[in-house]
Amino acid sequence: MIGRTADGSGLCATCCGTDAPATRCAGCGQTGDLFDNGQCPRCVLTERVRDLLSGDHNAVPDHLQAIADALTSAENPYPVLGWLRRSPSAKALAQLAGRAEPLTHELLDALPQSTTTRHVRSLLVVAGVLPERNEHLARLERWVTHTLPALPGHQAIVIRPFADWHVVRDARRRAARDRYSNAAASGDIKDIQAAIRFLTWLDEREQQLGSLNQEEFDYWLTSYPTQRVAIGSFIRWTAARRLTSPLELPKRGDAFAVNFQTADEYDQQLRRCLNDTKLPREVRIIGALVRLYALPVTKVTEITTDRFHQDDTGSYLTIDRHPVLLPPRLGQLIKDQIAQPRTTTRMSRALDEASPTCCPATSPTAPAIPAGWATC
Repeated sequence: MIGRTADGSGLCATCCGTDAPATRCAGCGQTGDLFDNGQCPRCVLTERVRDLLSGDHNAVPDHLQAIADALTSAENPYPVLGWLRRSPSAKALAQLAGRAEPLTHELLDALPQSTTTRHVRSLLVVAGVLPERNEHLARLERWVTHTLPALPGHQAIVIRPFADWHVVRDARRRAARDRYSNAAASGDIKDIQAAIRFLTWLDEREQQLGSLNQEEFDYWLTSYPTQRVAIGSFIRWTAARRLTSPLELPKRGDAFAVNFQTADEYDQQLRRCLNDTKLPREVRIIGALVRLYALPVTKVTEITTDRFHQDDTGSYLTIDRHPVLLPPRLGQLIKDQIAQPRTTTRMSRALDEASPTCCPATSPTAPAIPAGWATC
């Protein structure tokens, strides 16, 4: 209401006639707040998205229309307008839109792999511009592709088949079963790095791999104690192919736990996860699942929304292959988490609902890495 009639009742802008204040959008003609140049926020957003993604053309290319629709259909246009103005991801998206070649994963792989590049890739995947892929496997393959050409020739002869036919091949098999995680990729990279470091050590001693004996290998293990686990994969591989004689590897064992919680402390933290509304909802969910079902944090952060369901008997979460009955309060927390639109990416509800993980990070397609989560 912007005015009153003679009898004192409210009068809207439409009923004020020709003398009404100029509150109609010059673009769509709707009444409301004007944002810029006589246009409402929605019309301004549509124009700025078109300018961002059109490149040298007058219109958004067909292959980018999906991301344009996702941006312009945001329930609240103001956060997206701020994202377009300030975010490095928006600037990177504009640069990609201006390139002549089509957008592909290979094109993004050729760019520096910064946080911005990874975020833009995630937006394009969720919007349907790029196909989904296992980014952990892609990270390993990209690292191998960039690392191996820099090796000396005599090292590459050994490292390349180990990396390509043993490490990457096994990673692809696990990725095909959807069982290849960020931690697995990091472990595989460390295995290859340990193999390179080991061959470099042999070069410094002017020693051949084929003449390696147990005493010399033990000396290397003593000199590089942090590589005791990582080198195992390479030594087993070389022994199986008779590149070295059979060597005894140290037994892998974790250190004994020294800090224990009492039952009361454990119960107190569980109650806090279930009841403390001051904690972020994601932290409450992860903390409760860890304490109730002894799940590793890496497994909890990769739980997808399709593993949760409710029926007349209660709320269930499928862990591996088995549905587990959840306490009512935890079930409600997970239900609220899935229903809540994402706010960190400032994108539309369509992108929020497409996120596959129950507790997503700022990247729409990836879970938060374990190191990024606080504990309650």
